[in-house]
Parts: sequence; C-alpha cells; structure tokens
Amino acid sequence: MTDKLHEGPLPPVAQPAPPKTLTWREERRRRRQRRKRGEEVLAWVLVPLICVGIYLGVNAGFDFFGTSPGQVWDQLMQVKAMMEKRSGTQGARG
Repeated sequence: MTDKLHEGPLPPVAQPAPPKTLTWREERRRRRQRRKRGEEVLAWVLVPLICVGIYLGVNAGFDFFGTSPGQVWDQLMQVKAMMEKRSGTQGARG
C-alpha cells in the first residue's frame, strides 16, 4: 500500500491562460451595447407607463370638472361657429 504513494513526480498542472484583455475600442463597444440594451428595456417599460399615466390624468381632469371629451368638443365647435358668425366668414366649408 505504501509503494503506491510515491510512484513518481506529479504531472504538471496546465495553467489556464489568463483572460484576454480587451482593447479600449472593444471595451467601449461593449459598454455602448450594454447601454443601448438597457435603454431599450427601460423604454419598453417606461413608455407604456407614461401613456397610461397621461390617459388616467386626462380622465381624472374630465371627472374633476364634471365633463367629458364629447362635451368639450361640442363646446369648442360652438365657440368656433360663434367666432365665424362674428367675423362674417363661412370658414373652410363654405
């Protein structure tokens, strides 16, 4: 049993090659790619949130003033008709 302990020198262990250092251009390219990918992910999350927030804000504003988009549009058309009548022109229609 003891004669198998010291049969000979151990084989050399292969050292892993040190990691290849990137050039400054490669590092810059990777940073840009990471930044662009992060911006895309952030945009896919933030843009829908902003749109939903604007929609809810407009609806809350209409509810606060007790009106609706249709009523606001009708009132704007009435104001336009009064302004056209005052100036004496028929507008684009006629």
